[in-house]
Amino acid sequence: MMTNFLFEKYILIYLIIINSTTFIVFALDKICAIKKKWRYKEASLLGMCLVGGAIGGFLAMHLFHHKTKKKVFVIGVPLMLIIQIMILLFIK
Repeated sequence: MMTNFLFEKYILIYLIIINSTTFIVFALDKICAIKKKWRYKEASLLGMCLVGGAIGGFLAMHLFHHKTKKKVFVIGVPLMLIIQIMILLFIK
């Protein structure tokens, strides 16, 4: 059986990786938008936020002013973030 410490360690590592990746992908998508190049699908960006990358997505949205006019992002990403925080508090 996995100890609580190991479980928390793996969750933390996962969250660091998914949030860093989400932040970078949002940044790359913003760069591509400026250069009028190929873009990531909105579903992919939202999916990354959904699986734990909401902090990275939220920070990138506000830092790069990216997707801030799209209601699904303005409402969805903070909502996902709140839910993820509640889940983390619940499992702790």
